[in-house]
Amino acid sequence: MPSLSPRVPLPGSQRGAHPSATDAGPAAPNQILSVSLLVRRRTPLSLDELPEGRVTREEFNRRFAADPASFATLRRFAHEFGLTVDEASSSLPRRTLVLRGPVRNLEQAFGVQLHNFQVEESRFCTFTGEISLPQEHAELVEAVLGLDTRPLARPHIRILSPPERLQAQQAGASYNPPQVAALYNFPASVTGAGQTIGIIELGGGYNPSDLSTYFSSLGLATPTVTSISVDGGANAPTTANSADAEVALDIEVAGSIANGAAIAVYFTPNTDQGFIDAITTAIHDTTHNPSILSVSWGAPEASWTSSSLSALNDACKSAAALGITITVAAGDQGSGDGLSGNNVDFPASSPYVTGCGGTQLTSSGSTIISEVVWNDGSQGGATGGGVSNVFPLPSWQASANVPAPTTASGGRGVPDVAGDASPTTGYNILVDGQQEVVGGTSAVAPLWAALVALINQGRGTSAGFLNPTLYANPGAFHPITSGNNGAFSAGPGWNACTGLGSPIGLAVAKALGDSSSTA
Repeated sequence: MPSLSPRVPLPGSQRGAHPSATDAGPAAPNQILSVSLLVRRRTPLSLDELPEGRVTREEFNRRFAADPASFATLRRFAHEFGLTVDEASSSLPRRTLVLRGPVRNLEQAFGVQLHNFQVEESRFCTFTGEISLPQEHAELVEAVLGLDTRPLARPHIRILSPPERLQAQQAGASYNPPQVAALYNFPASVTGAGQTIGIIELGGGYNPSDLSTYFSSLGLATPTVTSISVDGGANAPTTANSADAEVALDIEVAGSIANGAAIAVYFTPNTDQGFIDAITTAIHDTTHNPSILSVSWGAPEASWTSSSLSALNDACKSAAALGITITVAAGDQGSGDGLSGNNVDFPASSPYVTGCGGTQLTSSGSTIISEVVWNDGSQGGATGGGVSNVFPLPSWQASANVPAPTTASGGRGVPDVAGDASPTTGYNILVDGQQEVVGGTSAVAPLWAALVALINQGRGTSAGFLNPTLYANPGAFHPITSGNNGAFSAGPGWNACTGLGSPIGLAVAKALGDSSSTA
């Protein structure tokens, strides 16, 4: 018998209709869906209260995982509404309880009506209004994910057309990733051995034969690459498209610069449930144990429900507490991020990640001769950046002269760092058997992830959450003082186009406590 106690709305779960979707009618009552409940921690987590800002996995699980009693209560709730608990996919450290059941039961359990919608060739299920739960259960839950399956994020990648690609390659304007690492003076005496770089992918896939061909062409061994399924996601390459190119770019940039590191690719559906479940799966993956996560997908802050945005931000906080670095692409649509006004991309705006903006890098031999803000115009793309409307100014940005926010709750400046991202000075990759030249801030997230893998090997321990140290060491960067991303311009010090600047690899390594790495 379902609970008769008063129902209360789940804060932040409000969902409106998709602006360009066609209502295709009510969801089939017998359609089976999977829902992830994000459960509250045993005790609140504050990095400022942790020794050195981090804890061991054992202490994390003891203090900051979900309470088993909360899981037990929510299991009873599931059974009352005829839902089953997927114990294999549930996890106390991830604070995730996964429920499965038919649409009609889920509608009763969460107080919504589910409809199918169509946008071009994309079909998804969602609801309007708010999710609600019986009061005694609502107190235990931070987010309910899976009742909205609309595609959420986009890959931050730009691909040159064939004529542009040929022109860039003939002019020597495109780079193999190790050439970019050398220009940025990355440590050359280490390879990232002993580290695992986790990569989050919300679509696409890779062909192992492409990887073997690509790394062989650079005179490198093919790194160990493992694909991991989250929520039914899979390594599913099709033809040359942005999702396949995104996957290839991430693996080939990270794997050719930190060639000794293993790579774990977490494939998940492009939904808020998939995105959050992939992040929590990766940071609590004790089999592959990634010390760095690279994320090249995102969406404007306004595209997220506040409960989903909070849940993913909280997952990033867990990563920081466990000493895991997260590098995130800041977006490719300038200061507007594809919407009207100024907007920043999430999760790059999370205060627990290192947001990565983009530059246009020109070199002669082994010397950088010019580096400016990446802005190829409205059709060619430009680095994201600006000021969060959600997250307040962090203490480590207090002296960065971040512009004033437009909302009372905002203030966090984006990005934190930068690197080569213009496709006109882009990266040579191999995707679906085709040579491509690609750019976008998608390239900068794995570039920085590879740098951190090199540093972690030199340190002997993970560098963890980078930002407080990076902002305390502005001399570890090439300042970018020319160009704009629309509303914001580059200049001395931090700016809302390229953050602190592009890396001087050895100086970054030294700032993060790695004194063993050499050029």
